[in-house]
Amino acid sequence: MKKKGLTVTGKQRIAGWTFLTPASLLIFVLSFYPMFQALLMSMKTGSSANMKWAPLLFNYKRMFADKLFLRSVGNTFLYLIIQVPIMLILAILLAQILNNKDIKFRGLFRTMVFLPCATSLVSYALIFKSLFATQGLMNSILMNLGIIKENINFLGTPGTAKAIIIIALLWRWTGYNMVFYLAGLQNIEYQVYEAAKIDGANGWQTFWKITVPLLKPTIIMTFIMSINGTLQLFDESVNLTSGGPANSTITMSHYIYNNSFGQGTANFGYASAMSFFVFILVAVLAFINLKVGDTRD
Repeated sequence: MKKKGLTVTGKQRIAGWTFLTPASLLIFVLSFYPMFQALLMSMKTGSSANMKWAPLLFNYKRMFADKLFLRSVGNTFLYLIIQVPIMLILAILLAQILNNKDIKFRGLFRTMVFLPCATSLVSYALIFKSLFATQGLMNSILMNLGIIKENINFLGTPGTAKAIIIIALLWRWTGYNMVFYLAGLQNIEYQVYEAAKIDGANGWQTFWKITVPLLKPTIIMTFIMSINGTLQLFDESVNLTSGGPANSTITMSHYIYNNSFGQGTANFGYASAMSFFVFILVAVLAFINLKVGDTRD
């Protein structure tokens, strides 16, 4: 069992640490160290060239008194509450349909649903801006159908602007989540469905009693990923509406960016405090989802 003074277990441990150490160092240097520096920065105030220590929790107190930041929090949670459930339900239904062996051209349909995810963020934002412009295609269609009598300023009205952001998110990310559900469905033995069919289960009972429970780990994973992504939503707010009209669609990440780089004076201390608030939100919601989804005794 021994060779050159090392046991087999010892050699395995050395090999394990040899592979883990470079990755661990990179994670520490590129992730944890910047997070620690950002935490220290959140305790400071002033411009980037002249930062100094602020009173305890100064930036955090300021954050909860900032009406524009609170509006950005409300907007972000509105997108999350509406968009995430609809997106995941659509994704799992599309996966169930496109997992059917009797459907022809399944590969083509899967590619078509997934393709928006491969589209450039800026490109698809420009497409949606063109579609929903005052003289855009959607207004032309609605006018020709007689549904409206005059053009609607979709991106210039708070309610419709938020709706367009939600539609854009659904269009882009539904196919991405569908791929995860397809992978999960393909790991379910087909004999399970055949046994349920023999027992007299209909389509809804099969879906609710077999598919959903067996996909639970995948559902939890996609739910956490979707929450994480929506809480950090940035591109749609910047590229589609620029946070307008009158900051009515601005998100937390967009507001953090404005305080860091988008305004005249870079306020990195205040932006760092808001970033840690987002980090805590993501961590808490992920922990809740894991606990709710954990069915182990």
